[in-house]
Amino acid sequence: MTVLTIKTLDEILAYLEKSINNLAKETFENLELEGGFQGTYDFLQIQFDIRLENLLTAKSSSIHHLESGMKNKVIQRKQEIFDKISNQYKN
Repeated sequence: MTVLTIKTLDEILAYLEKSINNLAKETFENLELEGGFQGTYDFLQIQFDIRLENLLTAKSSSIHHLESGMKNKVIQRKQEIFDKISNQYKN
């Protein structure tokens, strides 16, 4: 496993934010999922986790191998992303 730098993690999170925002836009515009807003929101959170792990794996790492400070950064960024999504699409 490779130790990631903060810069690399920031790049991954920036890419992931764009990816999830694009997916949210497409999904909420088309309302393809059952369960309304909550079902779509849950789907996006699962996609975030899957895509994050795939991006980390591509860098020969894993969420389980990140330092606790980096894990906290991921958690905080995920919360920020999903707060924005919730505010934008919940209405």
